[in-house]
Amino acid sequence: MIVIAVANQKGGVGKTTCCVNLGAALGQMGFRILVVDMDPQGNCTSGLGMERGAVERSIYHVLVEGVPLEDVVRPTPWQGVSLAPATIDLAGAEVELVGALSRETRLARPLEKLSGYDVVLIDCPPSLGLLTVNALVGAHQVLVPLQCEYYALEGIGQLLRTLELVRGYLNEKLTLGGIVLTMFDPRTRLAREVVEEARKSFKEQVFSTVIPRNVRLSEAPSFGEPILYYDAASSGAEAYRELGKEVAEKWLEKR
Repeated sequence: MIVIAVANQKGGVGKTTCCVNLGAALGQMGFRILVVDMDPQGNCTSGLGMERGAVERSIYHVLVEGVPLEDVVRPTPWQGVSLAPATIDLAGAEVELVGALSRETRLARPLEKLSGYDVVLIDCPPSLGLLTVNALVGAHQVLVPLQCEYYALEGIGQLLRTLELVRGYLNEKLTLGGIVLTMFDPRTRLAREVVEEARKSFKEQVFSTVIPRNVRLSEAPSFGEPILYYDAASSGAEAYRELGKEVAEKWLEKR
């Protein structure tokens, strides 16, 4: 089992979109996927078709109360994909865990006991707080969505410094697994320049697949469906199928 944290402290870069749709793509390929929603906004939970108001036990109960992770996991309608949901209660976890024993490993320990999955995808909140640190401590790889917009590359420096700190003190196995370029609009010169600069700076760590700006991709979350089910013929769906193939080739088929 490989654990992938999808992280970027900047909001609106496509983290949740990546978790929902990459999970669905890998599920369709026959892999067993668990998506862990670590964002108090719960967008990953609703994006996979679960009503946040109907959630009785969530990832909050795992982190704060020590409930076994498998006790909060729920099936989704999507092939091969299960979900550990989030609710707004998770917003209080940052405060409640401040004085807690082993506060940085509250997710890592339950993940170590987990079985029955090929991939765990963790949707991190748009910050570098305790929830994101818990995700990084429990992960093997970090997948960074990078939007093809101004200032995008500048924000990665802080994230890389955080990864170094976590690797040095809490999780020596953690690596920057890959960067996926999102929200690409080929009509703008800026977007093309960001792609070029990212490939120059991070070389093979940047996935070949680029996720386009796509109306259908933006619509899908409001229907609680991954793009591969909402509109399988859209350019967004095709991009996530290709990203799924890359991820499988890079991290799964060699294991």
